[in-house]
Amino acid sequence: MKIHGLQKMTLLDYPSKIAATVFLGGCDFKCPFCHNFEIVDGSMAPIMDDTELFSFLQKRKGLLDGVVITGGEPCIYSDLPTLISKIRDMGFLVKLDTNGNHPEVVETLLADKAIDYIAMDIKNSPAKYSMTIGLNNINLDNISKSISLIMNSGVPYEFRTTVVHEYHEASDFEEIGKWIEGAAAYYLQQFTVRDTVPDKRLTAPTESDMMLYLKTVQKYVPKAEIRGL
Repeated sequence: MKIHGLQKMTLLDYPSKIAATVFLGGCDFKCPFCHNFEIVDGSMAPIMDDTELFSFLQKRKGLLDGVVITGGEPCIYSDLPTLISKIRDMGFLVKLDTNGNHPEVVETLLADKAIDYIAMDIKNSPAKYSMTIGLNNINLDNISKSISLIMNSGVPYEFRTTVVHEYHEASDFEEIGKWIEGAAAYYLQQFTVRDTVPDKRLTAPTESDMMLYLKTVQKYVPKAEIRGL
């Protein structure tokens, strides 16, 4: 498997753990606000293969608690379970980031107890999902199934939404709240303008808007928080 990016150490990506973050290329979504679009569209070449990754991790035993596998979208790869298994066999915890569009992969990994933590992006309210992910249509049944699988898995998890001024309003968080009602953890993350974002016209919501959205969703998810504000 080709690795498109590696953050050798992070205290942020895996809650309460010291981890390395592995970035896999490619994604079935084309979100206009994506911070990692250079690995989604293939403009950034791979930096290593999995053999080199395992060599790196071997040297980090005792220093790292876990490995975060993110993208892009990791679940588009048929050999993802093998990659995860090999990392866990080395003694590391594994956190998976996913867009939730591949519930069959999520279901298998959860059923096999192959991952220790899972984070799923909730892009927007159902009515605005396709627009937000840059596609003409999306099978929302996939998203709903992944939400249900994750919430009932017994595996530590979080949902999160990157909040973009041009895409989100309070009514969206009313609908998202109903969708993930009772979730153990939900984070709102304020969009940040970066050179790698495809749509340069997008802007961040105000802090007051973020607080409004938080209060809206907390009616359904009391443990919701704003991350990084």
